[in-house]
Amino acid sequence: MSLGRSSFNVAANGIRQHVLRHGGNGQPLVIIPGITSPAVTWEFVAEALGNEFDTYVVDVRGRGLSSSGPKLDYGVDAMADDLIGLLDALRLDNGIVLGHSMGARIGARAACKQPARMARLILVDPPVSGPGRRAYPSKLQWYTDSIRLAIAGMDAESMRAFCPTWTDKQLALRAEWLHTCYEPAIVKAYNDFHNTSFHDDVSSLKPPAALVVAGKGGVIQSEDIAELSSLNDKLQIVHVPDAGHMIPWDDFPGFLGALDSILGTSLRKAS
Repeated sequence: MSLGRSSFNVAANGIRQHVLRHGGNGQPLVIIPGITSPAVTWEFVAEALGNEFDTYVVDVRGRGLSSSGPKLDYGVDAMADDLIGLLDALRLDNGIVLGHSMGARIGARAACKQPARMARLILVDPPVSGPGRRAYPSKLQWYTDSIRLAIAGMDAESMRAFCPTWTDKQLALRAEWLHTCYEPAIVKAYNDFHNTSFHDDVSSLKPPAALVVAGKGGVIQSEDIAELSSLNDKLQIVHVPDAGHMIPWDDFPGFLGALDSILGTSLRKAS
């Protein structure tokens, strides 16, 4: 069992950043969720990681309980600066950064800006779209439609139309928290998937980095793996064959097993 959970706010990079913490012992590990995933929806992962790491999950700006609204910049550089500011504010040295989807792109950009701020980077199924590349497979309307329904008020059963394979508990939590995702922040982040280059960041990475690929996700394909490996020959590639893009939700044991192969842990066995 992890050592407990705390929830708090931090002033970092000029905004309020809300953080959930699990564990308290071991090497710091910071989770950066995806485009419409408030920190609370990743808590089941943080609980497992808290058994071995001092684990933090952050609400990215425009989501959850962190700062939001029309005055903020929601581009990838601003979000990367938030991560750097959070690491500084919490005095987290020699930490691991684990980012899923958009969070992986944030982590990669932050690692390029301040490579000394993290010991290792884990990129979980990041969008590989970009200028001149194929589009991200999920459509923007999927996000905006569900957010608008959540703002009006929706239950787990209504959310099932968007996430048909999820459990009732997972659907209920997403339905409860999705309204906190500020639509212009989501639109900007989605557009950045296509307007900014993830590949340039990968080629410039200095910290040890691993790429976790969803076998059923369709986001990263074999040709993408070959190209990314050619850009960074030290990039570790780990597959979770039976998972879609939302890897921890689709195959949690497989996800923990992937982390074990990267980190040398026994998370899967412990859970």
